[in-house]
Amino acid sequence: MIRPVTCTIDVPQSRERVFEHLELLADHERFTDHFLVEWSVSGPPRGVGAKARMRLKKPGPADWLEMEVVAAEPPARSVEESVSARGRRLTRGTYALEPTAEGGTRVSFTLAWLRAPLGERIGASLTRAVTRRANARSLRRLADELALADLDPDRVKQPEEEGKR
Repeated sequence: MIRPVTCTIDVPQSRERVFEHLELLADHERFTDHFLVEWSVSGPPRGVGAKARMRLKKPGPADWLEMEVVAAEPPARSVEESVSARGRRLTRGTYALEPTAEGGTRVSFTLAWLRAPLGERIGASLTRAVTRRANARSLRRLADELALADLDPDRVKQPEEEGKR
């Protein structure tokens, strides 16, 4: 199987603040829309049972993902599982939040493949490199989004406040 990919970033916000942002699954769209597009959410808006459907932005046939939050341990960890590639790909994404000595949070995201199509297994090094690049960018965008929300809390509105989802 493909070895997991982990990306990490340190942010000045507390674990509680970061977890609050990550537990609302619809918020993930804003920091992952460079590679995950056409989002729709269902189920509870936050926590275990929250679901989203989105398309992987890539050449070729549309690759839709069905994602669900399957575990949450506030404010330390959130786990989501995704099924895609017409059921041939099953992944588990885990956000781990650790306090830093400076009072901020070390955010780590690990994507593990539980099942993968043959082509991705054969090209595992390329699959991992593309995934690492996309997820590292997502974490940088998450850090930017958290910083903007600290400067202007009204700038980043919750979807239920906007009436969008």
